[in-house]
Amino acid sequence: MNYSYSALSPGGSGGFGGVDQHNRCCGNKAWCVKDICGIVCVIMTWLLILFAEFVVMRLILVPSNYTVFSTINMIIFQALAFLAFASHIRTMLSDPGAVPRGNATKEMIEQMGYREGQMFYKCPKCCSIKPERAHHCSVCQRCIRKMDHHCPWVNNCVGENNQKYFVLFTFYIASISVHTLFLVLTQFAECVKNDWRTCSPYSPPATIFLLLFLTFEGLMFGIFTIIMLATQLTAILNDQTGIEQLKKEEARWAKKSRLKSIQSVFGRFSLAWFSPFTEPSCRTRFNSHFYSV
Repeated sequence: MNYSYSALSPGGSGGFGGVDQHNRCCGNKAWCVKDICGIVCVIMTWLLILFAEFVVMRLILVPSNYTVFSTINMIIFQALAFLAFASHIRTMLSDPGAVPRGNATKEMIEQMGYREGQMFYKCPKCCSIKPERAHHCSVCQRCIRKMDHHCPWVNNCVGENNQKYFVLFTFYIASISVHTLFLVLTQFAECVKNDWRTCSPYSPPATIFLLLFLTFEGLMFGIFTIIMLATQLTAILNDQTGIEQLKKEEARWAKKSRLKSIQSVFGRFSLAWFSPFTEPSCRTRFNSHFYSV
């Protein structure tokens, strides 16, 4: 049975009535997980994107003698890089669907309308009343609604509120990887056809090293993100999160149709599906005070 209840947010001192500042930054406006491993992975992700940006622009597109080819691919590459970076930032700084900590109090249980002896789920780690399909993340130290997994590359959990942005991140990184590999192949062909000393502003050894490293990066990120993208889309269509599949949990919830499952993450079909700056229009809205158990 489902109940809606109004939860008082735990304050920083452990009491109620304040604003929960755990995993918060920028004056409590943004979600940010203070995990060293995740922060290092985020910085590495940004550096690898910047490296691809440098090699593609400085070595391949800007020196190109084919103006139309260079201009078109420059626009495509910059658009994909911008959307990938924006999707990454949005995934990292969005609350994935955290349940308030310490709300499993006698007052809250009474407020929800539970009778004596009636069963409900309580997380022993963060002392919260767990909604259905919520799981505890040991890195975020919170229960996350519809938690799929914790991803160190975005330093955040992928859950109910930010799965769209994570899917977009994998999609745009996969797209930019494929585009980068295409540009590297054309540059190799151009250098082999002409002179290695004139096809690049750098020496032949430096040019070869930069192109080979970019090829390795494109293959590594391309394969990884394509697999992750396929995994995410499969989980969404099957209305089963990654952690539910891993634990082989039997579905105790009413599974939605594939269309409804897609809409629950992305909203009704429109170009906004591909934008990391819009929220799904038909998603059930939650705030920090209302949850369903």
